[in-house]
Amino acid sequence: MDASGRQHSPGTTVLVVDDVAASRYAMGAVLQRAGHRVVPVASGGEALVELDVRLREGTLPDVALVDVGLPDMSGFELCRRVRARPPMAALPVVHFSAAATAPGDRCRGLDAGGDAYLTVPAEPLEIQAVVRAAVRGARRSTGAETVVHRLTLLAEAIIAVQAARCPRELATAAADGTAALTDSPAVVYVIDPDGESHRGTARGRPAAGGDAHQAAARLVTRLAEGRTGVHTSVVPAPLWPAGIFRPGIEEDARLTVASAQDGRTTVCLATPVRRTAINDPADDGLRARLAQATALAAEPLLMYRVERHVALTLQHSFLPRPHKLPHLPGVDIVVRYVPASEQTEIGGDFYAALRTRDGVLTAVGDVVGHSLDAATVMVEIRHALRAYCVDESAPVVLAARLDRMLQRYHPDVTATVCLALVDPASGRVRIANAGHIPPLILRDGGVARYADACGPLLGLGLERPPATECRLRGTDRLLMVTDGLIETRGVPLTTSMDQLRTAAADAPAGLDPLCDVLLSCFGHDREDDIAMLALRLGPV
Repeated sequence: MDASGRQHSPGTTVLVVDDVAASRYAMGAVLQRAGHRVVPVASGGEALVELDVRLREGTLPDVALVDVGLPDMSGFELCRRVRARPPMAALPVVHFSAAATAPGDRCRGLDAGGDAYLTVPAEPLEIQAVVRAAVRGARRSTGAETVVHRLTLLAEAIIAVQAARCPRELATAAADGTAALTDSPAVVYVIDPDGESHRGTARGRPAAGGDAHQAAARLVTRLAEGRTGVHTSVVPAPLWPAGIFRPGIEEDARLTVASAQDGRTTVCLATPVRRTAINDPADDGLRARLAQATALAAEPLLMYRVERHVALTLQHSFLPRPHKLPHLPGVDIVVRYVPASEQTEIGGDFYAALRTRDGVLTAVGDVVGHSLDAATVMVEIRHALRAYCVDESAPVVLAARLDRMLQRYHPDVTATVCLALVDPASGRVRIANAGHIPPLILRDGGVARYADACGPLLGLGLERPPATECRLRGTDRLLMVTDGLIETRGVPLTTSMDQLRTAAADAPAGLDPLCDVLLSCFGHDREDDIAMLALRLGPV
C-alpha cells in the first residue's frame, strides 16, 4: 500500500477486452496505477489468440475484464469459450458494459461463467476492488482444488504402497507416489534391519551406478540413527551422490526419513531441491504421511522375508540336493525342488527316496498352507517317514502312521502325500495316495496315464483304501509331482492334469530332460512350491 492508500497487487496481470480504444486506454490506466500489468485487446478473437499464446508460454493472465458488446462475439460467448477449455477454465472473468444493464444481463454474465459484472464508468477504487476480489476468489478456488487433488494423489500412493508384495515393489510404489506429489524425480530407499537397501525410482530412470546408491543409503542410515518418527532434511550436493535423480547432475536432495517404532527399519523419500521454489509446509506434511505409510507397510514385508529365508533354509537343509541323493540299487531317480516366487509364501512341499527291506520307497507330498509352520511340519513328516521305514515298507501302513502322527501332534494341520514302493527286481509298484496327484506312468510310444490311486488327506483320521498296484518295464518312467507345478487359479485341476500328461508324453526320453521340459512349460512365477521326482528301473 502506497502513501495515497492504494493497494498494489504486484505480479497480477489483467487482460482487458474492449473494442473502443478510448475505453480500453482508460480502463488500462486505472489498473496500471493500481500496480497491475495490463494486456489490452480489441475483440473476442484477439483475446482467444492472446490466451492461446500465453497458455503455451505458461503466462496466462490472472483475470480478464471483458466488454459485453464486442464486435465479433458477445462477452458472454467469449466467457463460455474460455470456460470450455480446461487449461483456461479457472481464469476469472469480469464482464463490464457502458450501457444501462438490467438484472437479466447480470444473470446472463453469471450463467456464462463470469465472476462479476461491472457497470462503467465506475470509480477507480471500485474497479480495483472488483479485480482484487475476482483474483482472490480464483486463487482460493484453485488452492482448494489443488489440495483435494494432492490428497487424492496421496491416497492413491498409500493404496499402492499397501498392495506391494515385496520390498522392491514397495519402494517403487512409494517412489511413484512421491514423484506424483512433488512433480519431480524421486528415489525411495527401504533399509531393512540388516542394512540391506531396497530401491525404487520414478521419473527419469537414474543412471547412477550401484556405488552411488549404496553411498546414499549409508547416508540415510546415518541420518536415521537414534531417531524415530519422521523428519525432513536437505542434504547439499557435495554430500549427496551425483546422478541419483538425473544422470550426471549434482543436486541438493530433500530427504523425508521415517523410522519404524523400534528404529530398525528406515524409509527415505528423496527428491531434488528446487532452488527457486518456496518450501511449503503442506508439502512436507504430505511427504511425511507417505513416508510413515511406507514404513508401516515395510515392517510385515521385511518380517515375511526373514520368515521366508528361514523356511527356505529348512527346505534346503532337509531336502537332499539332486547330486546328494543316496545311491539306491535298481533304480535311477532325479528330483527337482523350486520355491515359490519371491512374492509368495513358502509352503511345505517335499520329496523323499528311501531304501526299505522290500524295495525303494519314493514319496512326494505337500503340507497344506504357506508359512514357516508348514515348512516345519514338512520336516517332521519326512523324519517320521524315515523312522517308520526302518521296520515297515507297505505304503498304506506308512500313510496310516503319518495320519496318526499329524492327528496327535498337529491336529489342525492336513497334508497330501503319495507313496510308491518299487521292487527293482520285478518292477512291481505299490502306491498309497493321500489326497495327492497320482503318479504319472510314461511308456514307450508317447503313452502316459495316471495310476488309479486315491485316498483321503493325512490328518483326517479316515479309513485308507488298499494300495494300487502296477508294473514298470525297463523303459518306463514314473513321475510324481506336487500340485504347485500345474495348479493355476481359475483353472480346474483336472484340466491342468491333462495338460501335464500331454506335455510329459511329448517330452524327450530320459529323466533329466523330462523334468527340465515340464519345469520350462509350467514352472514360471508359481504361487506354490514345486517338488518333483522321476524314476525308472536301473541295473539291479
